[in-house]
Amino acid sequence: MSVLKKIWKFLTSMKFAVILLVILAVACSVGSMITQNQSYAQYTEQYGERAAAVIMALHLDDAFHSWWFITITAFLCLNLLLCNVIRLPSLIRRTGKAAEYETPDGSFSEYPGVRDPETVIKALKMPESKAAADGKARVSSSGSAGFWGAWVCHIGVLLLILGFSLGQITHREYTAYGVPGETVPVGESGLMVTIDDFRVGLRDDDTVEQYTADITVFPEGSSDRQSATISVNNPADLHGYRFYQNSTGYAARMIITKAGEPLQETVLCAGEFTPVSGIPQLVVYLNAIYPDYYMDPVSGPSTASGQLKNPAYLYSLYYSGEMLGMNVLMPDESISINDQELDIRFTDPQNYTLIQAKKDSFTWLAFLGGIITMAGLFMAFYLKPRKIQAVPGEDGTWTVYNKVYKKDIYFDEKVREAVEAEKAKE
Repeated sequence: MSVLKKIWKFLTSMKFAVILLVILAVACSVGSMITQNQSYAQYTEQYGERAAAVIMALHLDDAFHSWWFITITAFLCLNLLLCNVIRLPSLIRRTGKAAEYETPDGSFSEYPGVRDPETVIKALKMPESKAAADGKARVSSSGSAGFWGAWVCHIGVLLLILGFSLGQITHREYTAYGVPGETVPVGESGLMVTIDDFRVGLRDDDTVEQYTADITVFPEGSSDRQSATISVNNPADLHGYRFYQNSTGYAARMIITKAGEPLQETVLCAGEFTPVSGIPQLVVYLNAIYPDYYMDPVSGPSTASGQLKNPAYLYSLYYSGEMLGMNVLMPDESISINDQELDIRFTDPQNYTLIQAKKDSFTWLAFLGGIITMAGLFMAFYLKPRKIQAVPGEDGTWTVYNKVYKKDIYFDEKVREAVEAEKAKE
């Protein structure tokens, strides 16, 4: 065998497919464990410099879009496709042969002395027999689709892998957050989302029962608007993306005046910061919002409940990167920076909504692959090819032969019982 033939045989073998599947499974596991699309600095902080260098060198920071993931997927799909193409002619021949008369050999069970073979065939719920090529013998076959079980299963697995891989490669996911009345961009999708309303449903014990948002989505600069109500586990499909209600937090309106005149007004979510208008070196950071504030003597600032009864704001103030101070601000209090004639206060505490937008154009392909795989497994395990042949003898009786292409002791026993029942009618 030449080297090229050996390579071809290996590339189209199940052994190669198993190797690729193992590699792909490991790659997917690694890609799932490592947070994707982070910076080198973030990986260094989390894993250390050496591990961060390996992650970046192997493109594990964006595993599902890396050249090696695409290459492995392409080879695996090609392998499965070639395996099926190569097996197709033999399967067609085998299926055709199963319906034709065969000269009985050791693979057949033999039952002589049958007067009416059609009675046996009918008792076995087999199709009505047809004349063989010689015009004398009769043939009945069923379950030939069972030959195709593994082949169909491979097609399903191919579509599953293709759907999953293309879905990961083309997958897009963005987040947007804001308070009711705001219109914010949905990442780099080119879409805008208006948060028409947002509601937090609480149980009697103040734990969250459900988050619900009314949203309107439209392409930036377009009047083509689509609206929907989304809640946790109840997404909506708008403009090609699926929108999910993800989580919530607290936000407040920050109002800054300079020498008594309005200077800046903006909505800050807890965890956000903003530079002061006209003084970019001065940054206000809203660390947290306590809806029902109290000072715990052990743990410090805390909230007694999830209801807005006694809101307070934990803020930090920075100038040129250096912290000027941190404190808790009550609604009737403000931050005064005398040398700048600035007065900063927070008001209108409310919940903001965090929305996720996902786009996976190949979910349908993976779903189709799953259905085909299940169909293939059903065909392989439950559809058993069977054949009954009846050959006339010189004494006027028939010899019945049965053949099963998969181990099927149950059918052999059924044939024996049907033959004995037919003979018992004498």
